[in-house]
Amino acid sequence: MRILVLSRSATLYSTTRLVLAARARGHEVDVADALQFYLCVKRGRPEIYFRGAPPPRYDLVIPRIGASITSYGLAVVRHFEMMGVPCLNGAIAIARSRDKLRAMQLLTKKDIDVPITVCARTPKDLDLMLELVGGTPVIVKLQQGTQGIGVMIAETRQAVSSLLETLWGMGQDIIVQQYIAESKGRDVRAFVVGNRVVASMRRAAKAGEFRSNLHRGGAGHKVQLDPVYQKAAVAATKVMGLEVAGVDMLESNSGPKILEINSSPGLEGIERATNIDVADRIIARAERYVERRQSRKASDAVIDAERRPRPLRGG
Repeated sequence: MRILVLSRSATLYSTTRLVLAARARGHEVDVADALQFYLCVKRGRPEIYFRGAPPPRYDLVIPRIGASITSYGLAVVRHFEMMGVPCLNGAIAIARSRDKLRAMQLLTKKDIDVPITVCARTPKDLDLMLELVGGTPVIVKLQQGTQGIGVMIAETRQAVSSLLETLWGMGQDIIVQQYIAESKGRDVRAFVVGNRVVASMRRAAKAGEFRSNLHRGGAGHKVQLDPVYQKAAVAATKVMGLEVAGVDMLESNSGPKILEINSSPGLEGIERATNIDVADRIIARAERYVERRQSRKASDAVIDAERRPRPLRGG
């Protein structure tokens, strides 16, 4: 296969690991920044250009779309999909997972447990908002944040009010979320590839920090997930429509609560904590994904041919 990895930099750990894993399995791999593509929309024939010229024909695109370029990155992924190039993950699935409120809405529709979450755009019902999430402290999040950025804890009603007014004044969309005290600054990251958890770790926040993200100084170590947590992670990934995802879960007294689903999960932390070659698992899944797509196309072509009316032959 010829694979394109959409990434801002070929030197990033996750990008490098995917390239090495793909080449080790005999594939050609290119790395390109989504911002370097030009999109052309014309009737019946979408076109794409990279640095002034059409790129090679790819068998698969692996998007590594950072939060800072979500909008344009999704447009590029969508364009490849319009041109018939399979993407591991697709634009719609990435967009669902990036919008925290939308993700929570979809999960709860499928009866998957999440922390109680409230979204509002005015402070006049603040007391009701706090009552719904079980009182302070609460977690306040930007809807489009990632890697712990835009995630804050508010200990008092006054702190919540000040924080919301500031963020709303800056035009930010936010959500207020139940604080799960028993998680004690820890969460679980389950790395889902296809329909199974291939690696998992428990992350703990550093002293004085409530966010357990490794980018915020948290520490991770390998953990064998209970089947209930594995099932929840796989189910959440399916709801988003993702092939590859990092699912963050809180360990509550009532079981797993889905905190976030990351469509471009980093490989460095999970591979070092678990000593599992996650990159190879992703490429193996990519191979099966493309094979299935090709088999489906061949099958559809046969069915279409059988459905076509055949001209009557004269006797």
